[in-house]
Amino acid sequence: MKPYKALKVCIAGVFGLFWVLNMNAQEKPEKLARESNRYIADAQDALAEDDFAVAEAYYRKAIATDPSNTTAKYNMGNLYYTKEKSLNAEDRLKEAAEIAQTKTQKHRIFHNLGNSYMQQKNYQAAVDAFKNALRNDPTDEETRYNLALAKKMLEKEQQNEQGDQDQKKQDQENKDQNQDQQNRDQNQDGEGGEDEKEDQKPKDQGDNEKDKKEGDQNEDKQKDKGDEQKEDQQKGDKEKQQQQRPTQGQLSPQQIQSLLEAMNNEEKKVQDKINAQKAKGVKVKTEKDW
Repeated sequence: MKPYKALKVCIAGVFGLFWVLNMNAQEKPEKLARESNRYIADAQDALAEDDFAVAEAYYRKAIATDPSNTTAKYNMGNLYYTKEKSLNAEDRLKEAAEIAQTKTQKHRIFHNLGNSYMQQKNYQAAVDAFKNALRNDPTDEETRYNLALAKKMLEKEQQNEQGDQDQKKQDQENKDQNQDQQNRDQNQDGEGGEDEKEDQKPKDQGDNEKDKKEGDQNEDKQKDKGDEQKEDQQKGDKEKQQQQRPTQGQLSPQQIQSLLEAMNNEEKKVQDKINAQKAKGVKVKTEKDW
């Protein structure tokens, strides 16, 4: 009997120890939660006095004391958002979304998370966040409006990116065309340059003698041509003089002209004389008047 009783007491003692530990385990989270909430209240008081640094410190204490405190992480994310620290706000709101229990909490968290993405101009992430907010509360018109705005900004961003891609493509094509044209120009210049180099190469002795001989022949031809022209000119002058010289027994044009002028002068003298006599008139014998 004694061993049985001893066993019974031992078992009772073990169950008693488990009960004490369980009560302490339940009491500890509640105590931590209350302490964490006090830090949240202190942070709110600091924000009322516009003391951002103190409020941030209290929120950190609240989260460190009770990491499962959704309100602490949510409020701290909103604090960063109001100070335009969107990356910090994003981190805290994501942490809050992971531990949120109710649809109301999730709706508010995703709504503000979407706003933080809009602040970062991350429109695709903002669209996704606002959609998650509406899944938890489809009746929120403010969230629906923010979703529509995020979609519009995302569409505009995609159009701008497409335009930039098209412009880069066009610029690359123009650059390639210009490069091809430069290559063609260089090839043409290279061909011409080879010809010029050939022309500029010194000729050998045989070529020089040949050029000299051809030059002498050309000079002789020019001289012969000049002599022929001189002979032709002299011959033409001689023929002209012969044409102007009167042949024997014939009057030259100059002599004929002189004779005509002399005849005209004589005829004029005779005519002048006749005219003078006419003007003087013939004497008439008048009758006396008795």
